[in-house]
Amino acid sequence: MLNLTLRQLRSLLEIEKSGKISIAANSLGLTGPAVTLQLKQAEEEIGLPLFDRTSDGMRPTAAGQAALDAAYAVQERLRLLEEELIAFKGGKRGTLKLGGVSTAKYFTPRLIAAFQKINPDIDIELFIGNRADTIEALRHQRIDIALMGRPPRDIAVEAVMFGDHPLVIIGPPDHPLARKRDISKEEIAAEKFLVREAGSGTRISLEIFFADVPGKLDQLGTEMGSNETIKQAVMAGLGIAFISAHTIEQELQLGRLVILDVVGMPIRRQWFAVSRSDRSRSPAMNIFETFLNSEGAQYLPVTPKTYPAEMIGSYGILPLKR
Repeated sequence: MLNLTLRQLRSLLEIEKSGKISIAANSLGLTGPAVTLQLKQAEEEIGLPLFDRTSDGMRPTAAGQAALDAAYAVQERLRLLEEELIAFKGGKRGTLKLGGVSTAKYFTPRLIAAFQKINPDIDIELFIGNRADTIEALRHQRIDIALMGRPPRDIAVEAVMFGDHPLVIIGPPDHPLARKRDISKEEIAAEKFLVREAGSGTRISLEIFFADVPGKLDQLGTEMGSNETIKQAVMAGLGIAFISAHTIEQELQLGRLVILDVVGMPIRRQWFAVSRSDRSRSPAMNIFETFLNSEGAQYLPVTPKTYPAEMIGSYGILPLKR
């Protein structure tokens, strides 16, 4: 590979433009001997003379013209790079590697679609995994930003809150507790629960909720690996579940699931955009977080009424806020 430098290529371009070493040197802010040295080094690297010295000035040889063509191509690519970098600094172009816990898949596609409508030149690569996988991807910088509930404590991170994340207990419509109000923690604890794997954000919140119920944490419930499996199992009558309200929007609207009226529920958590605090931030990251902060909440799923419809008039219950 030829070891031509940018300085040598610029010298060739200026020599070709002016035809004289002295004028080229003046344009480049160099001395005549310095430009002559750049030309000599380029010719030695290529192994052929690049200019003929004539009475009318410096004229490129065939090899010199080939070198000049390459120099112009490099110059043009650097110009385009400068424009791209200006755009990067303004957040107008770039690539964002976005991650999300499994619950986030219920709203992330419409969030991305809304973002790209106003930022069409920012490409987004999406990774969805459970909490542990998402944290590992963030730890090893395979993603730039993670959408999740509780930020991890064992990584230096910055967390930007962008919306409420209500957690509720659900059951099938024909469950004996479906129409009961003010179900106590002790009463609901006696039910058979279907739960996520240990370490998931939802599981941790449920463990905190039942921490003061004797013996409940020893037999919390039957583990299932995904929200979809849990929802199907609840609809089949295999138990009840503690789950993100953002995962059940469609099932509530279709009447296939109901939210049980448990004292202390819903538990309100928050959604965060989490990024490492010990790495450089790209303009694309900054503009995405600005978008989340100003508009992100409106793209979270809308949860229908928390209680059965016939109770709304009597008790004035309002739908969960976004």
